[in-house]
Amino acid sequence: MQPLTEREIRSSFVNCSKGAAKRLPVPRNLDERPWDDLDFFGWTDPSMPGRAYFVVPQDDGAVGVLLRYETGGSGKTQMCSICLTTHSGGGVALLSAHKAGESGRRGNSIGTYMCTDLACPLYARGKKKPSMGTRYKEDLTPEEKAARVQTNIGAFVARLYE
Repeated sequence: MQPLTEREIRSSFVNCSKGAAKRLPVPRNLDERPWDDLDFFGWTDPSMPGRAYFVVPQDDGAVGVLLRYETGGSGKTQMCSICLTTHSGGGVALLSAHKAGESGRRGNSIGTYMCTDLACPLYARGKKKPSMGTRYKEDLTPEEKAARVQTNIGAFVARLYE
């Protein structure tokens, strides 16, 4: 993934108002991110538990998505549907997003079970290990796992526009 600037990140959001995108907390250390290992850039809001964001590159520019989830977790081991990493506790949650456009303004939303730290690209490449979970053994290369992350996050973004 190509590095993003704060301006590019803020202008990419498709499921919130321009004012909300202006106010959301963008991480300060963008130049320190492992951009070469990211299929999407995700982060959580330290001031608002249960709020997260991700930006994914698309052919026609980056797409940013505001997400919400219940904090605390169920205590059960769950699997992320994006990278297929399992986490115990609150490491995976149902993350929901208002749909883009008029449908989202009417309150329609979509959701998926996802790593709450949004580090799916790093888990897929073996750059990060779940603290209390596991990755099932697979006969896929890290590149194939990364391609799966790209496919799964792309499918989620496509559902925003349906």
